[in-house]
Amino acid sequence: MIPRAEKHEAVTRHCQENADAGSFPFAEQGQLPVDSGKFAVRRARQGTRVMKGTVSKSAREGALAQLRTAMIEKKLTQAELADAADCHEKTIQNLLGGRSVRDQTLFDVCVVLGLDFDKVRTAWNGGGSGAPADLHGEGGLVAPIYMGAYTREAVDHYLGSFLTLRLSFSQPGAIVAYRTDITWDAEWPSLLFQERDRPDAPYSHRGRLYIPSSSSFIHLVSLTKGAMRMVVVSQIDRFGEMRGIITTLHKHGAMLVPVATPIVYAKRESFEQPFGTIGTDNAAYNGYRAALDDTVTQGYARLVGL
Repeated sequence: MIPRAEKHEAVTRHCQENADAGSFPFAEQGQLPVDSGKFAVRRARQGTRVMKGTVSKSAREGALAQLRTAMIEKKLTQAELADAADCHEKTIQNLLGGRSVRDQTLFDVCVVLGLDFDKVRTAWNGGGSGAPADLHGEGGLVAPIYMGAYTREAVDHYLGSFLTLRLSFSQPGAIVAYRTDITWDAEWPSLLFQERDRPDAPYSHRGRLYIPSSSSFIHLVSLTKGAMRMVVVSQIDRFGEMRGIITTLHKHGAMLVPVATPIVYAKRESFEQPFGTIGTDNAAYNGYRAALDDTVTQGYARLVGL
């Protein structure tokens, strides 16, 4: 939960720097101002108003899509979002239903979700999609600059389903095999990945692909409530494979400890190979193990020993 004082500080700084402004723009994603002042907060709250009630729900779809996407990425329920934004769950239900809420409520929700308040409010009031126009390119087919500014056409060969292999963190020698789907998210233009058929399904990750133009490696990143998992793999080759390393946290006894291991993504039209935890007695084990061994021997990842 974001402390109430920090949300007040975000309002305060805007009031101090923009005394005549009628909105409270949120800073860059993940950043909160640090100034404080009781008078400025009180003045901001006194200026809070109910948002336009004449705008239809369909006109607010751009803003609603941003809110829902951010909730999914942060894995927040309506109740958790209400708690973090210091409001009633019914208020969040009204918000997500496209019904009118106060500016202050929308601002608090944007702070919690890391969204730009000005742009979301513009979309909420029927003024556009709410996502930065310069990140949409032609027809919303260009990823944000911070993700590599790649176009859908340039990365369409990443779309599809991948057999995903890595070593097990809990069973020495065993291999974990599951499926990863990569799709294009038109609401916030970028490649989106979703893990499926993991033996530990509750820990399946969902995130986005960052593709720098000057590197032969890409990043699959998932972020939940400040916890980040990163996979660094080679760009997809002509065989439909990506190889690299995964860094994450693993529950070891009563503690979570950082771990890293080679990982392979192999594009498949259909899946005949088994998913789950694959032991040495499984017919697919040798092929899976060879793919992981090649990841290191062919230089796609390097594990540095002490």
